Amino acid sequence: MDAPPGPVTPSRGDPLASLLDGPRARGAFMIRACFEPPWAVRVEDRAPLTVMLMARGDAWITHDADGDGEPVRLRPGDLAITRGPAPYTCADAPGTAPQALILPGGACHHPDGRPLNGSMDLGVRTWGDRPDAPTVMLIGTYLVRGEISGRLLDALPPLLTLPAETWPSPLVPLLMDEVVRDEPGQEVVLDRLLDLLVISALRAWFSRPGAAAPGWYGALADPVVGRALRLIQDDPAHPWTVSALAAKAGVSRAALARRFTELVGEPPMTHLTAWRLALAADRLRDTDDTLAAIARQVGYGSAFALSSAFKRVYGVSPQEHRARAA
Repeated sequence: MDAPPGPVTPSRGDPLASLLDGPRARGAFMIRACFEPPWAVRVEDRAPLTVMLMARGDAWITHDADGDGEPVRLRPGDLAITRGPAPYTCADAPGTAPQALILPGGACHHPDGRPLNGSMDLGVRTWGDRPDAPTVMLIGTYLVRGEISGRLLDALPPLLTLPAETWPSPLVPLLMDEVVRDEPGQEVVLDRLLDLLVISALRAWFSRPGAAAPGWYGALADPVVGRALRLIQDDPAHPWTVSALAAKAGVSRAALARRFTELVGEPPMTHLTAWRLALAADRLRDTDDTLAAIARQVGYGSAFALSSAFKRVYGVSPQEHRARAA
């Protein structure tokens, strides 16, 4: 027997909690990278999300998908988050030629294709030129898109940075200490610390004045559209219509449709469909619930209806999506 429908958002009425309920690393790739200038590393691993924290020295990041590709400088304590799959380059200075190429699966090569063959391994999760090098970065990488909520990835720019003074976090010294430990269960400890680091950083980033949050996030402040959005987010399984949402918001159907589209960037029913399918994608990844149970939880009348909509939007069946996440 299918399990009864359960809540699909972690905190009713809290959009940021819903957005951030997603980072769940599983055996994430994490290293302490130590470099002697001049240095540059080209990253083409197609990872969905990578976090870089400057522990010592400076670095420049140039992201291929970030507009005109202008390099961004990181100083001690600064943090950067890159969103894949577009490649990027980290270097001691803009223009330094890459000396190493990182490919999918953790493969590391010289730029001409010759494997590095572990020549830069420096010990437990430590990589680079020498452990006491003047530049040290802590790098954590989510290897599979299923470890990060699709809603969160879609809300992020290709590259975001946080100066040290804008997000003081007690997690940083703890993570720096734990990354070089070699004890039972250490991978699980690092996975959870990485998740907390990402959530802490993104919470600080979304709260910054002028932060490029998704349209629906900013629209929550609107007394009319915000009411409709919360109804959709808190109860996606309800058979919502534009008329029903408008009645709850206290405006006409036409007024809600016009204002919703203006502030969110898409019509109410389009947003509702995207929200339901995103929740379904996350539940396919995170639970063993049957497709029929998930369909009821997110507002579809049958597993067939959910499967058809899911494949139309995501290009794969729910079963294929679940298998890839696994």
